[in-house]
Amino acid sequence: MSTSNVDTAPKFGTFLGVFTPSVLTILGLVLYLRIGWVVGNLGLAQTILIVLIASSITFITGLSASAIATNIRIGVGGEYYMISHSLGLEFGGAIGIPLYLCRTLSLTFYSFGLAEGVQLMMTRWHGPMAEYTVPLIAAAIIVVVTTLSGKSASLALKLQIPIMIAVAVSIAALIIGAVSSGFRAPEMISTYRTAPQGFWYVFAIFFPAVTGFTAGIGMSGDLKNPSKSIPRGTLIAVLTGAIIYVIVPIIFSITNSVSFEELAKPGMNAWTTTAFLGSVLVFAGMWGAILSSAFGSALTGPRVLQALSEDGLAPRLLSRLSNNGQPTVATWITGALALTAVLLGSLNAVAQFVTILFLTLYVIINFSAAIEKLVRDPSYRPTINVPWYVSILGSLGAIFVMLLLNPFACFMAIVIEMIIYFILRRKALGKRWGDVRAGFWFALTRHALIKLEGHSIDPRNWRPNITVFTEEIEEEIDMVYLATCFNQKMGVVNVCRIFEGRLSRENIDIRKMESFMKKILSDHNLSAFCKVNVSPDFIQGAIDVAQINGIGHLRSNTVMFGWPSDDVKLDLMLMIMRTISTIGRSTIITKLKELKNRGFYRQIDIWWGGMENNGDLMLLLAHLLRMNPMWREARIVLRSIVEDPARKTEVEQSLSDTISSVRIKAEGEVIVNDSRASIAEVIRDNSRQADITFMGLMIPESGYEHEYSKKLIELSEGLQSVVFVRNASEFSGKLL
Repeated sequence: MSTSNVDTAPKFGTFLGVFTPSVLTILGLVLYLRIGWVVGNLGLAQTILIVLIASSITFITGLSASAIATNIRIGVGGEYYMISHSLGLEFGGAIGIPLYLCRTLSLTFYSFGLAEGVQLMMTRWHGPMAEYTVPLIAAAIIVVVTTLSGKSASLALKLQIPIMIAVAVSIAALIIGAVSSGFRAPEMISTYRTAPQGFWYVFAIFFPAVTGFTAGIGMSGDLKNPSKSIPRGTLIAVLTGAIIYVIVPIIFSITNSVSFEELAKPGMNAWTTTAFLGSVLVFAGMWGAILSSAFGSALTGPRVLQALSEDGLAPRLLSRLSNNGQPTVATWITGALALTAVLLGSLNAVAQFVTILFLTLYVIINFSAAIEKLVRDPSYRPTINVPWYVSILGSLGAIFVMLLLNPFACFMAIVIEMIIYFILRRKALGKRWGDVRAGFWFALTRHALIKLEGHSIDPRNWRPNITVFTEEIEEEIDMVYLATCFNQKMGVVNVCRIFEGRLSRENIDIRKMESFMKKILSDHNLSAFCKVNVSPDFIQGAIDVAQINGIGHLRSNTVMFGWPSDDVKLDLMLMIMRTISTIGRSTIITKLKELKNRGFYRQIDIWWGGMENNGDLMLLLAHLLRMNPMWREARIVLRSIVEDPARKTEVEQSLSDTISSVRIKAEGEVIVNDSRASIAEVIRDNSRQADITFMGLMIPESGYEHEYSKKLIELSEGLQSVVFVRNASEFSGKLL
């Protein structure tokens, strides 16, 4: 796309760029073909009620769109641009792609409507016409409209000035004809002469009349000041349309020129009978309104396609601009698709589906404005403030109308947009702007944390919030995997690297290091937060992180270390364990062998010393581990050692009672060490085949860390993977 083309393209103001296309799309076929039918069936009071309800929904949607438009620098794409920059590119694409198709099919639909009107006039002059006449005329109209729109948006918009004059003249002719025919008392009650289905059926037929108000929003990229023009032009167009849709029923209700029985018949007879000079001025106004709607679709459709292309959701070729700043390629593609749609013949069914898709757009516009207001991002400072509940009311109103029009089409439209959304989401599109989703989750998290802080946490609410300390995350990915298995989406996993040094001296790019860690986790499909902490001392850094990591009840309650490369570092971990145990932080030290990619697992061993001796946390972690699909078939075996054979039955019963009381599927096994072998030998002989083995940790006395390290090394030798656990939680012995 050439920047110079954008700069030299003509820009439009409120009247020509927004108000004119919007109001002319509103004052279309329904005004001329159906408004008399509505009055003849509902009477004046309920007709005005229908107009007010329908216009209220569109006015609220206009307010919501205006609020969003006044908060951002809106570019090309209109409604698509606003939604994608509010709810994200996936939501924008889910709406933008159907929106483009709607605009394209609308061009075909309006061209058919105009072609039928031309055929009606030709039939009056020359008699019956061939069946293919309407499709041929419609195709010709599409070619002309597309050519003019692609050549110059300015020309296309300026052509709407005489069209607006023709519409105004037709309404003036109606008023003059009504006044000259004398007056009568209006019919105030509903008769349902030709609409026995009732009030809401008539409402559903009328509602498409007011759905064209977004035509001006679609010209957002061609406006001099979209933040000012969109609110003014859109809201004034909606109000103007509402006023005219109230005035015309009043005229039909009080004039003697046409009976209520005649009004109840669909068609233009009420207009041509009442208006001054009959059909001459009325047909000019109707044709002009339809032609204007066709121009609106031909102008706004390609601009949606242009915006989709610029955001990578359509081929780049489609965003190419001509020398005068028009999306020429997108315009010709739109015209070609509209011509292809002519082959469908009648578009009545398609027209209803198009209306449904437009209504889903209004639902999302209102929803976007409501979410922006609720989230309360500091950046959301629109000059038009709409209460969130007003926007929600607009969304609910649009949903209600969708269900009235066609529940099946409503369902299909939602399904199509959801499919598009999930396809775009799976493509992991990189967005280049901030959107409301981050603010929404931030606001929700803040609210949840405040609410959570008001509740006391007891053992049944305990969840594993694990801080994993790593040196090289690529080499210790098995440990992070195990932490996420323990977490099982019930708590929070933080992966932290302690970088020894001083921030004031070291040239450390913390963001780059954290980004690298995130990429490694993403490559292994692991969900965890990443943090790099700079400290002059590893021990103090780890203790500081263990103390302050997290917020409220989401503070870290467990720290996890991998097996060190030398005994000295294992001594340091034991020193850290002693300190953080005093503040209620549990410790896990792991020694793992190719854990993540070994396939399905068969056995988890726990060397049991009692519920209070780390047993509750070990058994709980084993239970959480087995909830992972790769561990689902693994046996949990509680193993206990006795020296005296006479105690075997007693300990077996104790294990059985424990397993029964904690409601975790496990087995108990008591080993009699009558050969007086060392504990390490007994464990090695019995857990050699286990995929993972849990053992408890004790806190060594100060100065005896190295001796205890040697014992841990001895206990872990000859085993597959080992997890040493120290439960320092305030609920120690009570977690199960």
